[in-house]
Amino acid sequence: MLDYAALSALAAVVREGSFERAAQALHVTPSAVSQRIRQLEERVGSALVVRGQPCRPTDTGRRLCQHVDRVRVLEQELQGTLPALAPQGLTRVPLPVAVNADSLATWFTPALAAYAAEAPVLVEVAVDDQDHTAGWLRSGAVLAAVTGSARPATGCNSRPLGAMRYLAAASPAFVARHFAGGVGAGSLAQAPSLVFNTKDDLQARWVQRLCHRHVELPRHTLPSSQAFVTAAVAGMGWGLQPLSLVAEHLRAGTLVELVPGTALDVPLHWQHARAASAWLDGLSRAVLAAAGRALLPV
Repeated sequence: MLDYAALSALAAVVREGSFERAAQALHVTPSAVSQRIRQLEERVGSALVVRGQPCRPTDTGRRLCQHVDRVRVLEQELQGTLPALAPQGLTRVPLPVAVNADSLATWFTPALAAYAAEAPVLVEVAVDDQDHTAGWLRSGAVLAAVTGSARPATGCNSRPLGAMRYLAAASPAFVARHFAGGVGAGSLAQAPSLVFNTKDDLQARWVQRLCHRHVELPRHTLPSSQAFVTAAVAGMGWGLQPLSLVAEHLRAGTLVELVPGTALDVPLHWQHARAASAWLDGLSRAVLAAAGRALLPV
């Protein structure tokens, strides 16, 4: 039988980032937290936490944290059907999910907010590129994710959500300055582009499809969907913009497409752990419904 007090201490350290903050959250001393985790490590036979700022779980620690999250969700559901088991007062369980920034900035957040307003959960959102959020599932760091991968992670189900449409856009002044002679490999190699982070390959994929070869792009890095749009409107660079975020700018003429008719559609999928939980099922229904309204059919 697993020691759930020790597992809760492990999850708290990973969630809070330090033994001291975990102790405050659990209303115990840091030494008690350290002792519980040390005993759990001795039983498992491997390290579970990498001490640092912040503390990080090992692979085994992540799997145990995922197990704790699943158990909490299941217990919360059981308490809803058997009120006598519920503690005094409303308790909320952590529900960690991962999502790409553009979905979070557009269709995903309203669905998540509506769900969280009714369900007794505390949602913990991790943001990553859609091609990397599945890794959060595989590591056990989250229970569900919006991902670009259709292949389900181990122990997970995968459902298609639809496609998010992106347009290569920039301000009219930027286009006039950098692409007066047309948009091609030569001009793209000189004009500053915008990328979300080092994992963001949308611009490179669009250029590869347009030019049929790799082009090394000069780039600004802006890890914010809203800042991405603002920077493009201000003439800082060109980038692949979600149509839903820039439709008004395109109508107003503050942004223009670099090459009309070259939209890039990115399929998205919803993956979640196969825990038999009504709370996860409810979140899945909310996400699938919102995606059906906001995304393009694949």
